[in-house]
Amino acid sequence: MSVPQVIFFLNSIFFAMSKAMEPKIVVFLLVTCLSLFNQAIGAQPYRGTWKLLKRSIGISAMHMALLPNGRIITFDRTDFGPSNITLRQGKCIKLNSRSSDCYAHSVEFDPATRAVRPLTILSDTWCSSGALSQDGTLVQSGGNRLGEKVVRYFKPCMDCDWKEDRNALLSPRWYASNQVLPNGKIIVVGGRDQFTYEFIPKGSSSDQRLYQLPFLKETRYKPLVPNNLYPFLHLSTDGNLFVFANDRGILLDYVNNKVIRRYPVMPGGISHNYPSTGISALLPLKLFSTDNDSNIRTPDAEVLICGGTPSDSKEKANVGIFVPASKYCGRLIITAANPKWEMEEMPIRRVMGDMIMLPTGAVLIINGAAKGTAGWDAAREPVLNPVLYRPNIPNSDKKTRFEVLSPSKIPRLYHSASHLLSDGRVLVGGSNPNSNYNFSALYPTELSLEAFYPPYLSSTKPRPSIIAVKPGLKLGYKQKVSVEFTLKGSVNEAHIFVTMLAPSFTTHSVAMNQRLLVLAFSKGVKKTPSGNYLVEGYAPETAALAPPGYYQLFLVHEAIPSKGTWVHIKQY
Repeated sequence: MSVPQVIFFLNSIFFAMSKAMEPKIVVFLLVTCLSLFNQAIGAQPYRGTWKLLKRSIGISAMHMALLPNGRIITFDRTDFGPSNITLRQGKCIKLNSRSSDCYAHSVEFDPATRAVRPLTILSDTWCSSGALSQDGTLVQSGGNRLGEKVVRYFKPCMDCDWKEDRNALLSPRWYASNQVLPNGKIIVVGGRDQFTYEFIPKGSSSDQRLYQLPFLKETRYKPLVPNNLYPFLHLSTDGNLFVFANDRGILLDYVNNKVIRRYPVMPGGISHNYPSTGISALLPLKLFSTDNDSNIRTPDAEVLICGGTPSDSKEKANVGIFVPASKYCGRLIITAANPKWEMEEMPIRRVMGDMIMLPTGAVLIINGAAKGTAGWDAAREPVLNPVLYRPNIPNSDKKTRFEVLSPSKIPRLYHSASHLLSDGRVLVGGSNPNSNYNFSALYPTELSLEAFYPPYLSSTKPRPSIIAVKPGLKLGYKQKVSVEFTLKGSVNEAHIFVTMLAPSFTTHSVAMNQRLLVLAFSKGVKKTPSGNYLVEGYAPETAALAPPGYYQLFLVHEAIPSKGTWVHIKQY
């Protein structure tokens, strides 16, 4: 019996006892048993470590974004009731003539100091979407009820707070998805009962209209169980938009409102979008170098989609039947002449996970459950072990693409989120499968933040450190760039590369706008007069490859990344 099979066997034993025992006792026994089991199997040590950063930030981290100043902005919803943190200086928000809300539902978290600053949100952000604009402002859209047409802005400054535009959306956007485009605009796609898309912020006349997208209606399973909310959006290298909903995808020319390609249905009979929540990422884009304006080579774009559940899982969970999640992944080269799904099997079933691109080009699959679906009390068997996926391993060695990593002790289910930090750690928080703040449920509301340290942070190999980016941190397209770095010991020139990562807005298992580029750098490494090292190459060639905005720049040596350095790219 494999390790994951044993873990699921133990899970089943304890959850069978859940009706006869206090919920907290069941979860404690499960986590303890799994911990002892992990220690007992010395023949298979798990890599990676966990550290609790904050027992409580006062709210449950349902939505999460990283700003260029290194701070995390996170929030849940305004109608959960009182949170565990009050607004600053005794401030209260007047809800109506008879009641006020003196509690914060959003906070700023500093990973360096672990300081928490309460923020003020005026409208309901439940199940909303977002992205960083090209100037580094967090643009956050939609939500529930009075928040469904609101666009909110948060600038990365010391004392800034949320600003809200109450009627900035043309259509209600609840469970929609966002993506930054080559022109710097943000496209907002879908939402419950919304089969359209639009652009924000509103500027030109083309931004003042709704664009119909019948594909979203075609892929809906049922009105109450859509299985196509929070559609996966990935900007292709040709500038068009890949949209995946339920079990299939299209390539959308959003400017001309035209579907220019329909892709084959993903095999397996599984739904992959909310509430059958799977996960997706655009795999690393390996860029080509050229100093010839007329010779721009565009790399292929490949999408990875994993997990999810059968279409009727939500209906069954509503009556206490928790269907096993999918353990399959599919890869699709969306730019291929004849694209076909390449299927492979994860070591652990998963629904409601997160898929985080690491600076090395590997993919971290984290959080979620092995049974059930998204929704209130709709999942069982928390998946505590992250899995590392290495996309560059050849097809013949598919099984070695996956590695099961060290488990957390905290279940992270519905309404959890995670995000890569500039120092290479992965921040993990949230989880609230309850309709309000509930600390005595089988899976209680979780207010903590913890960090997962991927295996590269505990390696015995030396870690490179970026000293300077020349000519500066403001990059133009196709600009020649050099990165100066230090490294203890000798440099292995064959195993060094530079990556650029767009920070995501993560919620409900969707990492919106996440994008990793492997820059076109020469293989040679130079020595500087000061004794440091220098590599040279080029910034991305076009805005279709790297939409304008802020990115984290990493230098990777022998699979060990430096800390990230924030750079800004646009057409200067």
